[in-house]
Amino acid sequence: MKLLALVVGAGGQLGEAMATQFAARHTVVSRTRDELDLADASTVHDTVAAICPDIIVNCAAYTNVDGAEGDPQQAFATNAWAVRMLAREARRVDAILVHYSTDFVFDGRADRPYVETDAPNPRSAYATSKLLGEWLAADAPRHYVLRVESLFGGPRARSSVDRILEGLRAGTDVRAFSDRTVSPSFVDDVVDATSSLIAGESPYGLYHCVNSGFATWLEVARHAAELLGKPGAPITPIKMADVRMIADRPMFAALSNEKLAGAGVEMPTWQDALRRYVEES
Repeated sequence: MKLLALVVGAGGQLGEAMATQFAARHTVVSRTRDELDLADASTVHDTVAAICPDIIVNCAAYTNVDGAEGDPQQAFATNAWAVRMLAREARRVDAILVHYSTDFVFDGRADRPYVETDAPNPRSAYATSKLLGEWLAADAPRHYVLRVESLFGGPRARSSVDRILEGLRAGTDVRAFSDRTVSPSFVDDVVDATSSLIAGESPYGLYHCVNSGFATWLEVARHAAELLGKPGAPITPIKMADVRMIADRPMFAALSNEKLAGAGVEMPTWQDALRRYVEES
């Protein structure tokens, strides 16, 4: 059934991909940050009242992890208080709310991929704001909170994967963490998974929405080099301790998507996702 979807934060990496690809399945009304100020409660209320969507997809986020340490007010305004407004509006019009969170809600001290029932332990202002956003999204009776991480792809691609690919293609030295483990998320697969959850009327709640498997950034870079036909490209392993970062990052940030698979949504491996992205970019 074709639904009416309001995509908020449609000017960002995930938001633009969501607005574009959702349009093949649903009627989409998209709003960028400039078009809808999520800090203005009356404007948000009027927008939702005028559109009366079946689904509100919130792709708006404050993602400057280090910047949030010096400006937590802005991080919480976007990642938490705006989510609370959208959840209340979703409740008022009986819409499904889709909200995206992050692996940063965990402290990174695990030795196996995190599952949804693992206790969060945010270590930064950014991570705390995102965790609070998860809780506030649950104010909408019908909600999906999807944790993604290390996003790549989309019309506005500017991710760590893109920096790796750019360096490999240019033949410049690529620096990649050998001690930070992630489960990369291809935006095309995140969009497909979101649509599948909604279409399948899957149980509402929290899901990890990442490509299957995990790797260090060094392993990701080496695999990217092989896909580009440059297995001998210069890639320098570095440690997280070697790079000055203001905010703490989880060292082991892999997420398990078994719950998502249990809902009937199988995510391709990160290797397959990276191959598709390399072929299309």
